[in-house]
Amino acid sequence: MSDPIKKRLEKLRKFSDSAHRRANLYTDIAKMDDSHTARSLGALQKASAPGKKLQKIGFLMLWIPEPTGVTCAVGGPMIVAGRYLDKKYNGATINDIGHETKNTITSLNDFKNTVM
Repeated sequence: MSDPIKKRLEKLRKFSDSAHRRANLYTDIAKMDDSHTARSLGALQKASAPGKKLQKIGFLMLWIPEPTGVTCAVGGPMIVAGRYLDKKYNGATINDIGHETKNTITSLNDFKNTVM
């Protein structure tokens, strides 16, 4: 009877240690006053998507009526450039990376369970 209780207590200690380390990490991050560090950490949480913005501007320029047609000539290449930037520079955040890692581990575990 005491063996399952000891296992449960050990598991709870690990959870407690993990929560304590995480709280200390967040406290240390909050103490940082460097604007470059804060900007970098913010980029990990919210990534910019320059390709999407360029595509939107290109579509606006393409659909704005103009007699000379200059905006139509500029809008098309802007859309293409925006699509290229979308493929080249993805807007993945740290949260997206965590989800993809979790999905990969799940699929590997499923594969392992089917093989064994």
